[in-house]
Amino acid sequence: MYAWTTGASPWRWIAALCVLFAGVAPASAQPLTLREAIAAAQRHNPDLQRYGFQLLAADAVRNQAALRPAPSLAFSLENFAGTGATSGFDAAEATLTLSQVVELGGKREARVAAAEAGIDTLATVRQAAELDVLAEVTRRFIAVAERQALLALSARAARLAENTARSTERRVRAAKAPHVEIDRASIALAQAHLDQGTAESRLDAARRSLSAMWGRDDGTIDGQAINEVAGDLFRLPRQTDYVVLVERLAQTPDFLRYASEERLRDAELRLATMQRRADWTLGAGVRRSQDSGDTALVASISLPLFAGRRAAPQIAEAAARRDLVGAERQAALVRAKAQLYALYREFGDTVLTIETLERTALPKIDEMLRETEHAFERGRYSYLELIDAQREYLAIQRARIEAGARAQNLAAEIERLINAPLGS
Repeated sequence: MYAWTTGASPWRWIAALCVLFAGVAPASAQPLTLREAIAAAQRHNPDLQRYGFQLLAADAVRNQAALRPAPSLAFSLENFAGTGATSGFDAAEATLTLSQVVELGGKREARVAAAEAGIDTLATVRQAAELDVLAEVTRRFIAVAERQALLALSARAARLAENTARSTERRVRAAKAPHVEIDRASIALAQAHLDQGTAESRLDAARRSLSAMWGRDDGTIDGQAINEVAGDLFRLPRQTDYVVLVERLAQTPDFLRYASEERLRDAELRLATMQRRADWTLGAGVRRSQDSGDTALVASISLPLFAGRRAAPQIAEAAARRDLVGAERQAALVRAKAQLYALYREFGDTVLTIETLERTALPKIDEMLRETEHAFERGRYSYLELIDAQREYLAIQRARIEAGARAQNLAAEIERLINAPLGS
């Protein structure tokens, strides 16, 4: 069996993400790290395991290509069951012949070269598939981290609703507010608890989605339930110049695959070209004549006609397939550059959004909420003014969490495209 090994390429950018998602949860919670999630996916991901069998099949194809043509044994019987002198078996002649196809022009070596090029192409495709799996693990890991943060925010919203309900009840008892505000506060508290339950359900679904990457559908890893993941949504990599990122595209497994496929198509073209030279079939045997009892040796040689003409369509097909690889590579490069540029610009805009929120909006919204709560306690602000302040506070916090998750996903997408850490 082929043992799964991870080359340096996939880990070049995954290691950087593992550093970004360093442990930030309490040690007692035993949070799952991104590195542990990736290691589990590499060991048990169902999509990756199929490549082991494909490599076994490709290796068998190579072994088959290395075989020489098998010799043929033929037996013939002539001049029997006829009329006159050839009636019965008195005039029969029996011939036993051993023949062998002699390949010319290095066809066997060309077959082996094409099979080995196919193995190289499959290995590159497998590496690209491994990168896709690691990128998907990262996306789902980020989703769990985002759901964790949103659950904490929903718990914060529930505490605010509880505090508001208590404060409202005191105001009503002191005859500073109408009784209807207690009903409003109770409804808001019930809604906050419902939102918290929804956040818990979504977090559970995100955990199960993550565990599916290593073949589990119950939100576990190595028999243990996933409680928390260790991730900081707001620890972002430094953005590299776009020109540098474009230069790295050509060295990724996605584009190295085209180079491997070009070698495969070249090998197939050489093999097709060699079909213009016909193979000889040599035979030798022994013949016995029944009527005379004599035995004699026989020899034969055969050569197919018009081999060059028959090979021409195969050569044309192989040449077209080779040229197609270059066209596909160019088209893929154009698409990748466009995608990279869009991700690059969106990442920059998202980072700017986070910085703006942290630098201006968050400090002001915190202060605004404290002042509003203080004024509400003293009867200077109404219930609706307090609720509006809380909603603005929670909306800003949610926007920051969602922007952090979006930035992390964009960074992961860019690093998947260039197969390197974004900040390197």
